[in-house]
Amino acid sequence: MAGNTRTIWNGAISFGLVNIPVALISATNETGLDFDWIDKRTMDPVGYKRINKNTGEEIEKDNIVRGIAYEKGSYVILTDDEIRNALVRSTQTIELESFVHADEIKPEYFEKPYYLAPAKNAEKAYALLRETLHKTNRVGIARIVIHNKQHAAAIVPEGRALVLILLRWEHQIRHTGDIGLPEEGTAGLTEREIAMAEQLVGSMAEHWDPAKLKDSFTEKVMALVDEKVKKGQIETVLEKGAEEEAATGAEVIDLTELLRKSLKAKTPSKAKKAL
Repeated sequence: MAGNTRTIWNGAISFGLVNIPVALISATNETGLDFDWIDKRTMDPVGYKRINKNTGEEIEKDNIVRGIAYEKGSYVILTDDEIRNALVRSTQTIELESFVHADEIKPEYFEKPYYLAPAKNAEKAYALLRETLHKTNRVGIARIVIHNKQHAAAIVPEGRALVLILLRWEHQIRHTGDIGLPEEGTAGLTEREIAMAEQLVGSMAEHWDPAKLKDSFTEKVMALVDEKVKKGQIETVLEKGAEEEAATGAEVIDLTELLRKSLKAKTPSKAKKAL
């Protein structure tokens, strides 16, 4: 993989009996401003201390336990072993559980995108899944474990790429009935008001161009940073170490045979059911 892309995860997509080795790569650049705390007297980085909120005293690590609040002021304490046993075991497989129409997933469920890049010799199987999703206008629904945390995910075809988008769980979505929205329909609007609003929208309509959306705050702050650098107004603080990267390769076997066996493994009624 060219450029400064970093592999987040290596594994495979399970598609029936077809196994597609892939690498997970972030689809976004984390370029937002990050203001670190620094001690102005020594130029040392400032971190967070373990402080008792009632007494203001620093607490030793051994005296800290983890608790879940089940009502105000009441907690259930969990041991490290109990938490460890509840952790999802890491797996290197993205097993596709179902395929749904792309427009069925509401925008509020989408959380974070990643690119899926095929491993060496997996290009044909990768293209098979991508083109099938394109032609059927479907996306694959799966689960993936990243850093011992389980996520729901959708695998979406986008041009030449397969994009894995982490999804929010159902219980994380706030339902609209709780926020006092007006009823669907005209909701008391006049035809003239609607016609004028449509005319305004039409006059402002254009093709989507993300380059037009500028982060003016970041631009102004970074211009100020550049100005200070030119003036030599720079202080040295402790730097963090770089993370290591990983890469894998894999072989691909006969796709036609795997597809035939995958279809045969389905019940006759389910395999022949029209979608």
